[in-house]
Amino acid sequence: MQRLTIDTAYLAAVLARLLNIPSPTGYTDTIVREVCLEIERLGLSYELTRRGAIRAVLPGRESKPARALIAHVDTLGAQVKRLKENGRLELVPIGTWSARFAEGARATIFAEKGAYRGTILPLKASGHIFNDEVDSQPTGWPYVELRVDALARSPRDLVHLGIDVGDTVAIDPQPEFLHNGFIVSRHLDDKGGVAILLAALKALKAEGAQPEVDTHFVFTIAEETGVGASAALANDVASIVAIDNGTTGPGQNSDEFGVTIAMADQTGPFDFHLTQKLVRLCRDNDIRYQKDIFRFYRSDSASAVVAGHDVRAALVTFGIDASHGYERIHMHALRSIAELLTAYVLSPVEIRRDAEETSPTVRGFTRQPMDEAEQQPGLVDAPDPAGDP
Repeated sequence: MQRLTIDTAYLAAVLARLLNIPSPTGYTDTIVREVCLEIERLGLSYELTRRGAIRAVLPGRESKPARALIAHVDTLGAQVKRLKENGRLELVPIGTWSARFAEGARATIFAEKGAYRGTILPLKASGHIFNDEVDSQPTGWPYVELRVDALARSPRDLVHLGIDVGDTVAIDPQPEFLHNGFIVSRHLDDKGGVAILLAALKALKAEGAQPEVDTHFVFTIAEETGVGASAALANDVASIVAIDNGTTGPGQNSDEFGVTIAMADQTGPFDFHLTQKLVRLCRDNDIRYQKDIFRFYRSDSASAVVAGHDVRAALVTFGIDASHGYERIHMHALRSIAELLTAYVLSPVEIRRDAEETSPTVRGFTRQPMDEAEQQPGLVDAPDPAGDP
């Protein structure tokens, strides 16, 4: 087996710390600084892009074809769209999430003069006033408002507080870590993935293990708005594995336990060879896994490919219930993915041709199996070749 032992106490502690740092897309400086500090604590240097994407390279025996493991530090959130006549705030979402999950949420508004606290409420919030209308009113972002916990009864009061259109609103995560291994919180997408990357890096450093090739640990800052890894990869990276949430629920094969390997998302299938390698590593290292396809979903891997990066791309996920809502995951999945990543980092490179961007011949190019499957005759009832019933 190639997998390394994962420090789950460290994984949980890092995840708890990350969850408590507000980081909606566009307001990620603080969490970027925290992740950079954690990388330094683990004994690795990093480089930071202008906007805040992080790249830390664990040197391998060879530099190419380099691999990248990717997670995103940004989360869902909201922005102030309008200062309302009643002194409250109309909101628009950052990322795609339902106003159903916004109702009742505690939040922080990051304004020019500082941060304010508040609550997102439906327009008809009190049954003592609106009676049954509290249950029959429409659902959607036009039907909620943010009540600021400050003296604000008009747009003029809000302006005096320094609150204005465009201000970022961060939603409280409200995390709970249960003794049975379940973790319930907002924003587990994708702070769970960030914690997994750091836990895998810790295991590799503690073991003194050297990867087969340079391995880039990449943390992106705008995945929830579709940008993600589109501009975060170094040129020598030939394959990427994104770590993100896998959607459990009716019609899906994801699970809150083990690794869920994505076979495709809304942008199409993931790389055949890289995905099959991850499946083999799960089998060879006795890591529970399942496969799934996500129809209304894209990740950092998709962002990189759509942006034009010529890389093999795959996605591994931790099963999450109520994604983009009040989410639930299990430590078993987080640990399993971290184990898989250590096995992947230490595994040999199978496609040596990937070290070069292009080649003048097909020598060394991959092959996908086309042979007919072998079958044992007589094991199933088959129609008579002559056509008789």
